[in-house]
Amino acid sequence: MELSTLNRRIPDGVKVDGKSFRILVVDDSKFVIKQLSQILNSEEYEICGTAENGQLAFDAYQELRPDLMTLDITMPILDGLQTLEKVLAYDPKAKVVMVSALGKEETVKQALLAGAKSFIVKPFDRATVLERLKKTIGV
Repeated sequence: MELSTLNRRIPDGVKVDGKSFRILVVDDSKFVIKQLSQILNSEEYEICGTAENGQLAFDAYQELRPDLMTLDITMPILDGLQTLEKVLAYDPKAKVVMVSALGKEETVKQALLAGAKSFIVKPFDRATVLERLKKTIGV
């Protein structure tokens, strides 16, 4: 083994078998999807899909069966809480991390009580996002 491979840190987004954790990113803002995807890609998480409203998110979850889903609270058609409930009814073991803007503390509490595993706040802090996802996914 070369010395350079001995000291190489395995990215958080890579499983023991060498495959990446698959993440579904859900937000009604394309900018937020892009920003969050860039953060996740930096640790080699695979963005297996994106969705811009709750109904599309639920459909994508059923089709893709990601390892984890990030889910915005405020969205059209189905909001984050409604989508969370549908996803957990479909898959009680789903790992969902809620995404909220500052000032939505009460809604975040509701989401955690409903079964979300964690939350991240906009604007994003890269280190916090990665730490919460790593903890939620169980790496």
